[in-house]
Amino acid sequence: MIDKLDMFIALAREEHFGRAAASMGVTQPTLSAAIKQLEDSLGVMLVWRGSRFQGLTPEGQRVLEWARQIVGDARTLREEMRAARKGLSGNLRLAVIPTALTVVSDLTAGFTVKHPGVRFTVLSRTSAEILTMLENLQIDAGVTYLENEPLGRVTTVPIYAERYVLVVRADHPLAGQAGIDWAALGDLPLGLLTPDMQNRRIINAHLADAGVEIAPTVEASSTIVLISHVLQANWATVLPLRAAEMFLKAGDLAAVPLTGADASHAVGLIAPYREPHTPVLAALLAQAQSISDPELS
Repeated sequence: MIDKLDMFIALAREEHFGRAAASMGVTQPTLSAAIKQLEDSLGVMLVWRGSRFQGLTPEGQRVLEWARQIVGDARTLREEMRAARKGLSGNLRLAVIPTALTVVSDLTAGFTVKHPGVRFTVLSRTSAEILTMLENLQIDAGVTYLENEPLGRVTTVPIYAERYVLVVRADHPLAGQAGIDWAALGDLPLGLLTPDMQNRRIINAHLADAGVEIAPTVEASSTIVLISHVLQANWATVLPLRAAEMFLKAGDLAAVPLTGADASHAVGLIAPYREPHTPVLAALLAQAQSISDPELS
């Protein structure tokens, strides 16, 4: 039953029988047969079928909620028993917003010192993608914004607060300023993250509050792309200070604090709202708590 529920979750996620089968490492007929057996067992139709996948029935939507809970609990049970036999081990899957990628090592490096048997897979994703992946059991935890947009039913641990700076080349006319108002950004050639990023939506809100409308010269899903344009074209970008710090070390760039608005936004670890957590995930939550900025408590 758990294997069939796992395949059903994959089908709901992929919305395509072939892709769902590939993601589960089985053939399409095997997955189709498993879904049909699940329907027969429960006595309801779960999937609208035609020549292709056409969505979940109302009963299928309800079963999907139970499937996520049951499969998640089964994984937790297996992980707990493995920890009882071998100690903390295995692979933790994290999805992280781009602006926190340079900070996530504060969490993972300290954790692996304490628990060397645990490995990490770290993916760069938008805040919306992180929530979807968490819901579909594709990741174990995420690092994302905690306050600006609905998170749903998750466990959260604040780690730090984003504060924004204008990043320019060290020889830029603005490089030596003690601060710059958001309203002054309208005259600059800017590179910003793409609109699907929550960071961009936050920045847009601050600019709108300052009465500024902008059309970025370049948009990208990567902070590295933005920084490369700042260095090459002498443009500017807006980043959280923690995300910019790694690029500032070489001395080629300067960070100018942005003033005129209280632009502080909490970023932290999120995990499924489930008790008990797996021992590994419980240890990760404790590690996040240990590095949390006291001001966020």
